[in-house]
Amino acid sequence: MELMRYIAHFFHIFAQFFPITNQPSLIMVNMKKTIATGVLAAAAFAPVSAESIYDFTVKDRKGNDVSLADYKGKVVLIVNTATRCGFTPQYTELENIYEKYKDQGFDILDFPCNQFGEQAPGTNEEIHEFCTLNYNIKFPQLGKIDVNGENESPLFTYLKAQKGFEGFDMKDKLGPLLDQMLSKTDPDYAKKSSIKWNFTKFLIDRNGKVVSRYEPTHNMTLVEKDIQSLVEKK
Repeated sequence: MELMRYIAHFFHIFAQFFPITNQPSLIMVNMKKTIATGVLAAAAFAPVSAESIYDFTVKDRKGNDVSLADYKGKVVLIVNTATRCGFTPQYTELENIYEKYKDQGFDILDFPCNQFGEQAPGTNEEIHEFCTLNYNIKFPQLGKIDVNGENESPLFTYLKAQKGFEGFDMKDKLGPLLDQMLSKTDPDYAKKSSIKWNFTKFLIDRNGKVVSRYEPTHNMTLVEKDIQSLVEKK
């Protein structure tokens, strides 16, 4: 609804300055492009009005709709993943955590993403086959998405709005490397809530609220402790 109000306001202003006529003109042709840009800008800056992850619908790896309302009452870990990343071995730890707590109302939602170093190539099925053969994962693996930018998943827009970036763990050997790499392309990267790399995680409580965000360098033992705490909390 907020997005529609932004778009309606945009068209109201446009109509005041460029009344619609039956005669095509260069101005009108150019304004079509401006309209498209304005709609995209409205989508980018419209506030996220969702109250929980339950307000979102995503696609599974076969392209079918999945309502996150199906996960009501569960503790959920949402992860953007890649198959050719230095953090890909975290699949082993994620699967172990899943097996340990799945019967206590815990789930993992895996969203492959190819935006970071193009480290998640292949189709959804090829990615799933790789993860099954190499890591024997059994938790839900959804369709590939973007987590930043013009085509980012609305779910991740919401997640980032709830929990921003709080820094890499510099004790992890890859922490300083990521910091150095990202600082070269954007000296202010740490001030932004964008997803920085593969295997960023969001922990969701049984009410669908975002509790914590973990960067890929975060110690998985500590991630598990937080999961255990939520799972045991009734």
